[in-house]
Amino acid sequence: MSRRPESERSDWTDLDLLTRDEARGRLLAEIAETEVRLAGLGTADEAERELLLSRLRALREAAEDLTDHSEGS
Repeated sequence: MSRRPESERSDWTDLDLLTRDEARGRLLAEIAETEVRLAGLGTADEAERELLLSRLRALREAAEDLTDHSEGS
């Protein structure tokens, strides 16, 4: 929390507000990076592979939640 008096604080100071499209774009970029990392793993990296697959599923689910499904309906 800021130590400045409330009257001197901006409403935007402590917030990083994204639109749904911006958030989805960032998720898609992270998905692409994770897919590259996953593709570069060797067969001995099974534990890391499982972690990346789990992360990839979560990222895809989050991106899907931000998709506007009303456009195609």
